[in-house]
Amino acid sequence: MENPNQTDKRRQELEKYFDPKGSFAALRVSQMKRSWKQSNRRELTWWENTYFPMLFSGIYLTSKHFFYNVFFHILHLFGIAKKTKGAVTYQYPEQQRPLASRLRTRHRLTKREDGSPRCVACMMCETVCPARCIEITAAEHPDPNIEKYPAEFILDLGKCVYCGFCVEVCPEDAIRMDTKILNIAEYSRSSMIYNKKRLMEE
Repeated sequence: MENPNQTDKRRQELEKYFDPKGSFAALRVSQMKRSWKQSNRRELTWWENTYFPMLFSGIYLTSKHFFYNVFFHILHLFGIAKKTKGAVTYQYPEQQRPLASRLRTRHRLTKREDGSPRCVACMMCETVCPARCIEITAAEHPDPNIEKYPAEFILDLGKCVYCGFCVEVCPEDAIRMDTKILNIAEYSRSSMIYNKKRLMEE
């Protein structure tokens, strides 16, 4: 037989789920609505079960957009209704789509005037990267004014999630994602790994 003290304790634990002003009230209401919908769902008619209404609805919607765009593109050929735009298809890759200036694209390492990378191997980008796709090997710079430089800078684009944290955290503005290069597909995982030389090419 269960101890009365344990029963009271259990009741107190369960009362929070039924408190109308508690944090679980909204969850309980949504569960009740879902169960009501499931138990009171309307039966489909024979006509609705054939799926023809939805089929005709889809054809109508597609045809409406198609003829609307064709109509205005024909008018544009004659210089009419230029302000009303129709849908535009970019013939990629021959025709590149215009990109926003803030779009994050493939990475690059910026250079100093002498051609060396601006990176000082502070490891901040490697530390902040959530995908752990950056690996930096630091070395001592021959210039006494510069403490360190990256002897090797490895960036695995196969792991990168393009969050842009590395760009935001860099104190030297050494890494950027403004190359406007979108076609980064490769035939092997190893070719998705960019070294320092490859990152400085663009």
